[in-house]
Amino acid sequence: MKKALVVIDMQNDFVDGSLGTPEAQAIVPAVAERVKAAVKNGEKLIFTQDTHRKDYLETAEGKKLPVEHCIKPSRGWGLAAALLPYAKDAVVLEKPTFGAPGLPPLVADCDVIDLVGLCTDICVISNAMLLKAFLPEAKIRVEANCCAGVTPESHTRALEAMKMCHIDIL
Repeated sequence: MKKALVVIDMQNDFVDGSLGTPEAQAIVPAVAERVKAAVKNGEKLIFTQDTHRKDYLETAEGKKLPVEHCIKPSRGWGLAAALLPYAKDAVVLEKPTFGAPGLPPLVADCDVIDLVGLCTDICVISNAMLLKAFLPEAKIRVEANCCAGVTPESHTRALEAMKMCHIDIL
């Protein structure tokens, strides 16, 4: 059985930067431990990075969420320091929007795909649903203790929505 771990947007701006939250900061150690276990177990490891340009505020997303974040190559765009050692040997996939269209082909050979990261209610749910749509027979799982939402309430709602779509919540 081939497994993959997809680490969604564990970037400085979502942890302690312009869109950071205490809940996001709190999951960093658990995500780092999960990544370490994935490496030890030989799982395919993929990091996504929300990636915007200086014209972010002029984009459709920027008009609805007018907070500059993850502007490449700013500090906020970078991965959280605890994860950097693992990224050098992993696939790093930049994405300009919530879901990463390039993600399904990277994990199409996997039977089990686990997701962790930020934000549960935006990018984690978007990528989980994308994977479920493109790979309906794969077991898609979200590790709730390694995710955080914009708010604790929206985190819980997103987990419930994913569960309704046959995504396993661990």
